[in-house]
Amino acid sequence: MTTVGFIGSGQIGSAIARLAIEAGHQVVLSNSRGPETLADTAAELGPWASAATSGEAAAAGDIVVVTVPVKAFLDLPAAPLAGKTVIDTCNYGPERDGHIPELDDTSLTSSELLLRYIPDTLLVKAFNNIFYKHLLSLARPAGAGDRSYLPIAGDSAPAKAAVTEFIESIGYSVVDAGPLADSWRQATGTPVWGTPYGPYSNEKGHSAGEDAIRAALATATR
Repeated sequence: MTTVGFIGSGQIGSAIARLAIEAGHQVVLSNSRGPETLADTAAELGPWASAATSGEAAAAGDIVVVTVPVKAFLDLPAAPLAGKTVIDTCNYGPERDGHIPELDDTSLTSSELLLRYIPDTLLVKAFNNIFYKHLLSLARPAGAGDRSYLPIAGDSAPAKAAVTEFIESIGYSVVDAGPLADSWRQATGTPVWGTPYGPYSNEKGHSAGEDAIRAALATATR
Protein backbone atom coordinates (compact mmCIF):
# COMPACT_ATOMS: atom_id res chain seq x y z
CA MET A 1 0.00 0.00 0.00
CA THR A 2 1.24 3.44 -0.96
CA THR A 3 0.34 6.60 0.91
CA VAL A 4 -0.51 9.38 -1.53
CA GLY A 5 -0.50 12.96 -0.31
CA PHE A 6 -2.58 15.56 -2.10
CA ILE A 7 -1.82 19.28 -2.19
CA GLY A 8 -5.04 20.50 -3.71
CA SER A 9 -8.17 18.35 -3.53
CA GLY A 10 -10.41 19.75 -6.23
CA GLN A 11 -11.96 17.81 -9.09
CA ILE A 12 -8.86 16.09 -10.45
CA GLY A 13 -7.30 15.56 -7.03
CA SER A 14 -10.47 14.05 -5.61
CA ALA A 15 -10.83 11.79 -8.67
CA ILE A 16 -7.28 10.48 -8.30
CA ALA A 17 -7.83 10.01 -4.57
CA ARG A 18 -11.00 7.99 -5.17
CA LEU A 19 -9.25 5.71 -7.68
CA ALA A 20 -6.27 5.37 -5.34
CA ILE A 21 -8.47 4.20 -2.46
CA GLU A 22 -10.29 1.75 -4.71
CA ALA A 23 -6.86 0.34 -5.60
CA GLY A 24 -5.94 -0.12 -1.93
CA HIS A 25 -3.85 2.98 -1.31
CA GLN A 26 -4.12 5.42 1.58
CA VAL A 27 -4.66 9.12 0.84
CA VAL A 28 -4.02 12.30 2.80
CA LEU A 29 -5.93 15.27 1.42
CA SER A 30 -5.15 18.97 1.80
CA ASN A 31 -6.19 22.28 0.31
CA SER A 32 -5.57 25.99 0.83
CA ARG A 33 -8.58 26.40 3.12
CA GLY A 34 -7.62 23.98 5.88
CA PRO A 35 -8.32 20.33 6.73
CA GLU A 36 -11.67 21.06 8.36
CA THR A 37 -13.07 21.96 4.92
CA LEU A 38 -12.20 18.45 3.69
CA ALA A 39 -13.81 16.53 6.53
CA ASP A 40 -16.88 15.57 4.50
CA THR A 41 -14.79 14.49 1.50
CA ALA A 42 -12.52 12.35 3.68
CA ALA A 43 -15.52 10.80 5.40
CA GLU A 44 -17.12 9.97 2.05
CA LEU A 45 -13.92 8.34 0.81
CA GLY A 46 -13.75 6.13 3.87
CA PRO A 47 -11.21 5.01 6.49
CA TRP A 48 -8.23 5.10 4.13
CA ALA A 49 -8.66 8.85 3.62
CA SER A 50 -7.76 11.66 6.00
CA ALA A 51 -7.50 15.45 5.84
CA ALA A 52 -4.44 17.45 6.86
CA THR A 53 -2.51 20.62 6.20
CA SER A 54 -0.53 20.81 2.97
CA GLY A 55 2.71 20.38 4.89
CA GLU A 56 1.38 17.29 6.64
CA ALA A 57 0.11 15.82 3.36
CA ALA A 58 3.50 16.44 1.78
CA ALA A 59 5.30 14.78 4.67
CA ALA A 60 2.95 11.78 4.76
CA GLY A 61 3.00 10.89 1.07
CA ASP A 62 5.23 8.27 -0.48
CA ILE A 63 4.03 10.02 -3.64
CA VAL A 64 2.58 13.54 -3.52
CA VAL A 65 0.09 14.89 -6.05
CA VAL A 66 0.26 18.65 -6.61
CA THR A 67 -2.96 19.86 -8.18
CA VAL A 68 -3.20 23.62 -7.69
CA PRO A 69 -3.41 26.72 -9.91
CA VAL A 70 -0.04 27.78 -11.28
CA LYS A 71 -0.40 31.07 -9.41
CA ALA A 72 -0.33 29.05 -6.15
CA PHE A 73 3.09 27.48 -6.79
CA LEU A 74 4.77 29.98 -4.46
CA ASP A 75 2.66 28.72 -1.54
CA LEU A 76 3.77 25.08 -1.80
CA PRO A 77 5.56 23.53 1.21
CA ALA A 78 9.00 22.99 -0.32
CA ALA A 79 10.76 21.58 2.75
CA PRO A 80 8.55 18.52 3.40
CA LEU A 81 8.45 17.80 -0.35
CA ALA A 82 12.24 17.54 -0.60
CA GLY A 83 13.29 14.14 -1.91
CA LYS A 84 9.71 13.12 -2.75
CA THR A 85 8.31 11.84 -6.00
CA VAL A 86 5.76 14.50 -6.97
CA ILE A 87 3.05 14.25 -9.61
CA ASP A 88 2.28 17.59 -11.27
CA THR A 89 -1.27 17.71 -12.65
CA CYS A 90 -1.28 21.49 -13.13
CA ASN A 91 -2.24 23.42 -16.25
CA TYR A 92 -1.39 27.05 -16.93
CA GLY A 93 -4.32 29.37 -17.61
CA PRO A 94 -3.47 33.08 -17.97
CA GLU A 95 -7.09 34.03 -17.38
CA ARG A 96 -6.85 32.44 -13.92
CA ASP A 97 -3.13 32.59 -13.11
CA GLY A 98 -2.25 35.94 -14.66
CA HIS A 99 0.32 36.18 -17.43
CA ILE A 100 3.67 34.57 -16.65
CA PRO A 101 6.27 35.68 -19.22
CA GLU A 102 8.32 32.46 -19.24
CA LEU A 103 5.21 30.43 -19.94
CA ASP A 104 3.79 32.86 -22.47
CA ASP A 105 7.01 32.89 -24.50
CA THR A 106 7.42 29.08 -24.07
CA SER A 107 10.94 29.41 -22.63
CA LEU A 108 9.70 27.21 -19.76
CA THR A 109 7.03 24.59 -19.34
CA SER A 110 4.74 24.92 -16.33
CA SER A 111 6.42 21.86 -14.83
CA GLU A 112 9.85 23.45 -15.16
CA LEU A 113 8.43 26.54 -13.46
CA LEU A 114 7.01 24.38 -10.67
CA LEU A 115 10.42 22.82 -10.15
CA ARG A 116 11.81 26.27 -9.34
CA TYR A 117 9.51 26.38 -6.32
CA ILE A 118 10.08 22.78 -5.20
CA PRO A 119 13.61 22.19 -6.54
CA ASP A 120 14.52 19.14 -4.50
CA THR A 121 11.67 16.96 -5.74
CA LEU A 122 11.51 14.26 -8.39
CA LEU A 123 8.79 15.74 -10.57
CA VAL A 124 6.60 13.87 -13.04
CA LYS A 125 3.89 15.47 -15.18
CA ALA A 126 0.73 13.35 -15.31
CA PHE A 127 -3.08 13.48 -15.19
CA ASN A 128 -3.18 17.04 -16.57
CA ASN A 129 -4.60 16.02 -19.96
CA ILE A 130 -7.76 14.18 -18.94
CA PHE A 131 -11.18 15.43 -17.78
CA TYR A 132 -11.82 14.32 -14.20
CA LYS A 133 -15.09 12.59 -15.08
CA HIS A 134 -13.33 10.63 -17.82
CA LEU A 135 -10.56 9.75 -15.38
CA LEU A 136 -13.13 8.18 -13.07
CA SER A 137 -15.12 6.39 -15.75
CA LEU A 138 -12.33 5.02 -17.97
CA ALA A 139 -10.28 3.18 -15.33
CA ARG A 140 -9.94 -0.49 -16.29
CA PRO A 141 -8.12 -3.51 -14.83
CA ALA A 142 -4.78 -4.58 -16.25
CA GLY A 143 -5.20 -6.61 -19.41
CA ALA A 144 -8.55 -5.08 -20.38
CA GLY A 145 -8.86 -4.55 -24.10
CA ASP A 146 -10.27 -1.05 -23.64
CA ARG A 147 -7.69 0.15 -21.09
CA SER A 148 -6.69 3.77 -21.70
CA TYR A 149 -3.24 5.33 -21.67
CA LEU A 150 -2.00 8.50 -20.00
CA PRO A 151 1.17 10.41 -20.96
CA ILE A 152 3.80 11.17 -18.35
CA ALA A 153 6.90 13.37 -18.58
CA GLY A 154 9.83 13.70 -16.21
CA ASP A 155 13.59 13.77 -15.81
CA SER A 156 14.00 11.03 -13.17
CA ALA A 157 13.76 7.41 -14.30
CA PRO A 158 13.07 6.10 -10.77
CA ALA A 159 10.32 8.70 -10.27
CA LYS A 160 8.76 7.81 -13.62
CA ALA A 161 8.84 4.15 -12.62
CA ALA A 162 7.12 4.91 -9.31
CA VAL A 163 4.45 7.04 -10.98
CA THR A 164 3.93 4.43 -13.70
CA GLU A 165 3.39 1.75 -11.04
CA PHE A 166 0.87 3.97 -9.27
CA ILE A 167 -1.01 4.87 -12.45
CA GLU A 168 -1.15 1.23 -13.50
CA SER A 169 -2.55 0.30 -10.09
CA ILE A 170 -5.49 2.69 -10.48
CA GLY A 171 -6.58 1.51 -13.91
CA TYR A 172 -4.45 3.07 -16.63
CA SER A 173 -1.38 2.34 -18.72
CA VAL A 174 1.36 4.86 -19.46
CA VAL A 175 3.10 6.43 -22.45
CA ASP A 176 6.47 8.00 -21.66
CA ALA A 177 6.31 11.48 -23.19
CA GLY A 178 9.94 12.36 -22.50
CA PRO A 179 11.59 14.87 -20.13
CA LEU A 180 9.94 17.79 -18.37
CA ALA A 181 11.15 20.07 -21.16
CA ASP A 182 8.81 18.15 -23.49
CA SER A 183 5.82 18.25 -21.15
CA TRP A 184 4.36 21.08 -23.25
CA ARG A 185 3.21 18.32 -25.60
CA GLN A 186 0.48 17.43 -23.10
CA ALA A 187 -0.39 20.99 -22.04
CA THR A 188 -3.74 22.74 -22.41
CA GLY A 189 -4.90 22.90 -26.01
CA THR A 190 -2.57 20.24 -27.43
CA PRO A 191 -3.92 17.22 -29.36
CA VAL A 192 -3.49 14.89 -26.36
CA TRP A 193 -5.33 17.25 -24.02
CA GLY A 194 -8.83 15.88 -23.52
CA THR A 195 -9.63 15.02 -27.14
CA PRO A 196 -8.50 11.35 -27.22
CA TYR A 197 -10.94 10.51 -24.41
CA GLY A 198 -13.96 12.20 -25.96
CA PRO A 199 -15.86 15.47 -25.45
CA TYR A 200 -16.80 16.79 -22.01
CA SER A 201 -20.44 16.40 -22.99
CA ASN A 202 -19.93 12.63 -22.94
CA GLU A 203 -19.18 12.18 -19.26
CA LYS A 204 -18.25 8.50 -19.63
CA GLY A 205 -15.74 9.23 -22.39
CA HIS A 206 -14.15 6.55 -24.53
CA SER A 207 -10.91 4.62 -24.29
CA ALA A 208 -7.70 5.98 -25.78
CA GLY A 209 -5.06 3.38 -26.61
CA GLU A 210 -1.31 3.69 -26.80
CA ASP A 211 -1.23 4.46 -30.53
CA ALA A 212 -3.76 7.29 -30.16
CA ILE A 213 -1.80 8.91 -27.34
CA ARG A 214 1.55 8.59 -29.12
CA ALA A 215 0.09 10.05 -32.30
CA ALA A 216 -1.42 12.98 -30.41
CA LEU A 217 1.88 13.74 -28.68
CA ALA A 218 3.74 13.55 -32.00
CA THR A 219 1.47 16.09 -33.69
CA ALA A 220 1.72 18.72 -30.93
CA THR A 221 3.12 22.07 -32.02
CA ARG A 222 3.97 25.27 -30.22
